[in-house]
Formats: sequence, structure tokens, C-alpha cells
Amino acid sequence: MGPHPAVAAIRLAVRRVLHDLLTEHHRTPAAVPHALPHELPPPPLVLVACSGGADSMALASALAFEAPKLGIRAGGVTVDHGLQPGSDTRAAEVVQRLRELGLDPVDSVAVTVGRTGGPEAAARDARYAALDTAAERHGAAAVLLGHTRDDQAETVLLGLARGSGIRSLSGMAAVSGTGGRYRRPFLELDRQTARKACMVQSLPVWDDPHNADPAYTRSRLRHEGLPALEKALGKGVVEALARTAQLSRDDADALDSWAGQAEATVRDATGLLECAKLYALPPAVRRRILRRAAIDAGAPAGSLFARHIEEIDRLITGWRGQGAINLPGKVVAQRQGGRLVIRQG
Repeated sequence: MGPHPAVAAIRLAVRRVLHDLLTEHHRTPAAVPHALPHELPPPPLVLVACSGGADSMALASALAFEAPKLGIRAGGVTVDHGLQPGSDTRAAEVVQRLRELGLDPVDSVAVTVGRTGGPEAAARDARYAALDTAAERHGAAAVLLGHTRDDQAETVLLGLARGSGIRSLSGMAAVSGTGGRYRRPFLELDRQTARKACMVQSLPVWDDPHNADPAYTRSRLRHEGLPALEKALGKGVVEALARTAQLSRDDADALDSWAGQAEATVRDATGLLECAKLYALPPAVRRRILRRAAIDAGAPAGSLFARHIEEIDRLITGWRGQGAINLPGKVVAQRQGGRLVIRQG
């Protein structure tokens, strides 16, 4: 008798990602047909980021099951945000559970969460910095994240509420980070599948009280916003939002590529952007060039919003002699003699 359907689904999702990693990193013996055994590179290491919740515990169990069959080393890392009493004890428990699954190495990393961008963004920034450090320290080929289709739907709605454009609507990528470090095998699986997989395998899970705290935007969306949408529109909202994310990502990627090619054609011999040539471009392409120019000048990407880009764009499309525009990171954009100058103020 085969595994429970939920367990089979999570294992298949992880197996596909591991196969992709093996192909990308050319770690199979077939990739080095004439090498002696002692000359072959060591098998790759894949880490799972685990909070102890159902999604990441299901992911950890699937990785522990699938990795040895493919000759891949599997480890784990849990991040202690220090935001709740006893968080260090919980992190130690997660480490123990991961080791019991057979993962090695397993790390617990304590971080200090700042205040920049609000509590959720600050916690996320601290978490990814810790995961980056752990991956680099161990030389990991990838870090697996347990984001599900439900998480993707929430991300799309949050992007829609911010009015940040099509890139924000594209949600989370299956592959992201420096060198494709982060992999999300569960983006096509719902949250209940992961929880069911934990239940049938008798895996203990921890439910973060922050996930039910109405003080957090994502929590309100999860427990109030999405259920209200499903009540009004019927079932299938989560699946539709996840499809929207993929379609938006395809469109955003195409527009980014177009903007990358067009940028060289709208600069003069000194490298300055020419307003007349920018004006001739489609708005979606032009605004991408403006955003990239602002980031290159030192504006932090996470603090650069659609309203900032719209203000720069008016220097091109609605020129009335207006003055310089102040952007995040002490960057200034201004129009001078038919050229757009974006630089540190």
C-alpha cells in the first residue's frame, strides 16, 4: 500500500525540485563520465527552512525521505526571531525534530528583528539574512521554503492592495534569491495538504500565534479577507489568485526583458537618459527603466513605491518646469536640458 495521497503529493513536489537541482548543478556521475570516484564533486547539500509549523514540517519530512534516494545531503535551519517568550525553547524543539527526521546539519539561528518597514517586513528581512548566512556557511546548493498556494494567494492580494503593479501581483517565485538559492516546492499545493501530511505521519507541529493575531495584516487577510471573498465569490478564489500570480509573473518577466533591451537605446553618449526617447516608449517599459535607474542611483528597492516612479514619470510625460523629486535613499531625480538625471542628492 502506497503512502497517503497528501504525503505522496508533498514528496512528489520535493522530488521534482531536487531533480532540477541535480540537473542545474551537474552533480550526477553521468555529468562527469570519465572521472574516478575520488574525483567526483561531493553531493550537494539542500537545507529546509523550518519554523515547526505544518507547512515546513511537511517539507522537512519530504526532503528527509527523498534526498537520500537521489544522493543529496539534507539539512535544516530554524530561525528564532525572539518575538515571543520561550522562542528559544521552541527553536531547540524544532532542531530536535529535524534531527529525528535524519537531517544533518541542523542549525538554530537567533536574530534581532528591527523596525524598518513594519514588524512583518522586519521579521522577514531578518529571517532571510539568517538563511543566507546559514546557506553560505554550509555551502548549500539551495534552501527549501514551505510557502503554499494559500500563501501565494495572500501575497497577490497584499500586492493588489498596495497598488504596486504587475510585478507585485506575480507573488512569490518558485525559484528566487541569489543564484536561485530559494526554492518553493509547495506553491501548487494547498495548506491543508501539508497539514494532512503531518497528521498522517504523526509529525508534531507548532501553530504560531502570530498567524492568528489580527494585529498583523496577513493574519487579518487569512482569517477575515479570504474567507469573505470565498463567501462572496464562491470556492476557487485561492486557485484563481495563484493562477493570476503565474500569469502576472510571465507578463512582468517579458516587460522586464523588453525594458532591459530598450534602456541602451534611450541613453545619450554620456549615459544620461533622454526624455524624448523615454517618452516614445510604452509606459510599462518606460517606468521599468526609471525604476532601475533609481535603484542604480542608490534608492532602496524595498522603499521605492509606484507613487515614486509616477512622480519621476511626470518629468517625462507632464513636464511643466517642476523641480527635483526626492526619492528614498537620498536620491534626487530632475530634468535638465532634455535629459533625466537621477543621482545622490
